[in-house]
Amino acid sequence: MPRRPDASPPEQLSLFDAPPPPPSGGAAQPPGSAAVRPPSPARDAAPAEAPAAAPPAPLMHRHPRADREIRLGECQVAYLLRRARRKSIGFTVGPEGLAVSAPRWVGQGEIEAALREKSGWILRKLAEQRERQRRVEAARVEWRDGASLPFLGETVILVLDPRVAGAVLNTDAQALPGVPKLTLHIGLPQSAAPAQICDVVQSWLQRQARRLFEERCNEFAGRLGVRVKRLRLSSAQTRWGSASADGSIHLNWRLVHFGLPVIDYVVAHELAHLREMNHSAAFWDVVRSVIPDLEDRKAALRDPVLPVFA
Repeated sequence: MPRRPDASPPEQLSLFDAPPPPPSGGAAQPPGSAAVRPPSPARDAAPAEAPAAAPPAPLMHRHPRADREIRLGECQVAYLLRRARRKSIGFTVGPEGLAVSAPRWVGQGEIEAALREKSGWILRKLAEQRERQRRVEAARVEWRDGASLPFLGETVILVLDPRVAGAVLNTDAQALPGVPKLTLHIGLPQSAAPAQICDVVQSWLQRQARRLFEERCNEFAGRLGVRVKRLRLSSAQTRWGSASADGSIHLNWRLVHFGLPVIDYVVAHELAHLREMNHSAAFWDVVRSVIPDLEDRKAALRDPVLPVFA
């Protein structure tokens, strides 16, 4: 079963004034005389023009290996141009930005015309990639006391506690509203290096994943009438799970970040392959026999942003 990697796959497209008040003090003017006032700058001089505001700089999308630039709408796009043996101009929008592949015989003017023709699609995909990168950075874990990460659909807080051995999950039923009730106590001192904390947490998560996956596989194997001969954890970047005709099941340990309904969907999906080694209508009927609301559960897997273990 494919999964979206933490760095989303590239999107591809092929083409082709009032006077001053009188003084309140001082000697009165003699009768018949006129007060002598200095000229009022606001009244007698032409007003100075305010400096013109500089136009806003265009939004910039720059590929790290860009060798061409073009203005598309309100955006300046620096892209990588690659010449290739192909018949048409192709566009790829990935985490790095826009890359263009064009036949060797196509001139730069024709390439720029194609870019302008498809500017709506290109700018939309660049904006989506920028937003996803923002979300990925926000999900990057700072491995320290008090850090948080998702576990079974809830938030768990990391607590460095040298009194415990390994890692121990505590549940506080008296937690305040809005405050995570799960704390993972890790047997490390406050001075522990981030890499140490990361290793302990990842090992704990993988142990929990194996325990839970075995439990759910046993449950759904009985309901589907199949036999799981071997269960292995996976760290694949592009798949949530896989099944082999010999009864072997691989499940991505990162599923442990999701709630149980999503995990059950993936488990049922892979076990259903032991009856139907395809994605035919018959296969989906098998999955729906145990997961009737599978479309809702699939939606959670379409574009997730998971904690960054680095």
